[in-house]
Amino acid sequence: MEDLLIVTTGGTIDKVYFDAKSDYQVGEPQIGKILDDLGVAFRFHVIPLLRKDSLFINDDDRVLMRATIAAQNERCVLVTHGTDSMVETAKVLAEIKDKTIVLTGALNPARFEGSDAEFNIGCAVGAVQSLPPGVYIAMNGRIWDPEKVRKNVEANRFEAN
Repeated sequence: MEDLLIVTTGGTIDKVYFDAKSDYQVGEPQIGKILDDLGVAFRFHVIPLLRKDSLFINDDDRVLMRATIAAQNERCVLVTHGTDSMVETAKVLAEIKDKTIVLTGALNPARFEGSDAEFNIGCAVGAVQSLPPGVYIAMNGRIWDPEKVRKNVEANRFEAN
C-alpha cells in the first residue's frame, strides 16, 4: 500500500473521561499510537484536523474535511470520526473522486480496555487497501455504503437502513 493518510476529527475513539459523572473531553488522537504499537508494515501520515464530539461537527467542519483530504496526494484515506454524525460526513466526502476513503470510530474510547477501536481501525485499514475509490464506513466488523447504513442508537451499532 502507498502511504496512508489519516485524518482525525475527534469522537468517542479519542475521548478521555475525568470522573464518575462521565465528564469528558476529546483528547489527543489515538490512532497513531495504536498503529505504532501494532507494528504495522506501512507508512502513515496523521492530520489531527478536529477534536470534536461528532454531535458538534457542522457543515463548515465537513467542508474543511473535504478540502483537506482533496488537497492531499495520498489516494488511501482513513478518517477517525464520532459515530453519531459519521454517515452525514461520509456523504459530503463522497464528492471527492479518485480516492478510497474509509471512516471509522469507536463506540467506546480507545483508552478503555475492551474498546472496539483497535478492531474497527484494523477493519478500516484492510478496507482502504482493497476497495475501489469511493467512501465507506467500517464499523462493527462490516464495511458499509454510507447511503445504506444508519447508527442504531438504542442497540449501539450500525445497521442497514
